[in-house]
Amino acid sequence: MSRDDLKAHIDALEKAYEFFLSYAALGAAGEEASKVGAQLRDYLGRAEGALSALEHDLSGLLEAENLEPAGAYRDVIAVTSADAAKAGAAVRLVLAQETISSQLIDNLNASTHLRALLTDLFLLDDVV
Repeated sequence: MSRDDLKAHIDALEKAYEFFLSYAALGAAGEEASKVGAQLRDYLGRAEGALSALEHDLSGLLEAENLEPAGAYRDVIAVTSADAAKAGAAVRLVLAQETISSQLIDNLNASTHLRALLTDLFLLDDVV
């Protein structure tokens, strides 16, 4: 994974999170077949893709970018990868639902796993 890949994954997650905040504010009981519902599933899918890449490929950043001191980066990358796995599990659970209410998305937004991951990524992005 390169710095550009990392930035693209962070961007996808930030955009998804912002959309989730606006969707949660709608107070919708479910997305049914609305345009917003289709957008919601699209953002969830993009978020899941970014989370999966971060979970499985983030360690490649260390080698691709020759980051030093390697031990310090390795530790943060391990934590971030684990947080991506946990947040990904939550996103996949939401995606598996037949209908997705605003309340469900609000609960996803409040997930400590998703928030921890975003904070991890902002830290990592700043130092890389």
